Amino acid sequence: MPDNKTHVYLMPGMAANSSIFDDIKFPEDTFETHRLEWFVPDKGMSLSSYAQKMCSNVQHKDPVLLGVSFGGLLVQEMAKHIRVKKIIVVSSVKRSSELPKKMLFAKYTKVHKLLPTGLVNNVELLAKYAFGETVTKRLELYEKYLSIRDKHYIDWSIDKIVNWKQTIPPGNLVHIQGEKDAVFPIANIKNCITVKNGTHTMIIHRAKWFNEHLPTIILEEDSCI
Repeated sequence: MPDNKTHVYLMPGMAANSSIFDDIKFPEDTFETHRLEWFVPDKGMSLSSYAQKMCSNVQHKDPVLLGVSFGGLLVQEMAKHIRVKKIIVVSSVKRSSELPKKMLFAKYTKVHKLLPTGLVNNVELLAKYAFGETVTKRLELYEKYLSIRDKHYIDWSIDKIVNWKQTIPPGNLVHIQGEKDAVFPIANIKNCITVKNGTHTMIIHRAKWFNEHLPTIILEEDSCI
């Protein structure tokens, strides 16, 4: 029996697990979703090697890869190893030049290596890294989402973000960015679908917008940059 569904693989952001997608719903007659999860990288592992290993979890031909934040960088790297129908990056960047100045500064000064990542069990601090916002009001909620507490993984992730190199994004990419993203400010970003009042955590808090728009964005031939 032929499989006529569009398979969408969902990759969460740094330190987050796939429960951030709990409220994202696709029409089941047309789409099937599959969740990817972070694993702790081997020592000295490149982002490309990590992406290649993550590709072993993709079981369908020509899938759609959707990645949030650092997960958006990862799915772009995965698409260099496997053929994909479309790449969707949410609350992320598609070129190194779209990284905020403080991250570019960190690249050259190595100041990111001084961050107190040993405090990864401090959920409030981890949320500041991962989501770019203070979460004291919703701490219990973020404890659910931020389950990757390994110091080596956090150090590796921050290093790979600030040192990411890409000048030309793939042609089959769609970039969705919130107007009020505090981690990757929209002022640095060109050619994206803008979500009004969307923050870095809009995949969680604006799920209704994504449920209304993602099916069309995925299926439209001309939605890419």
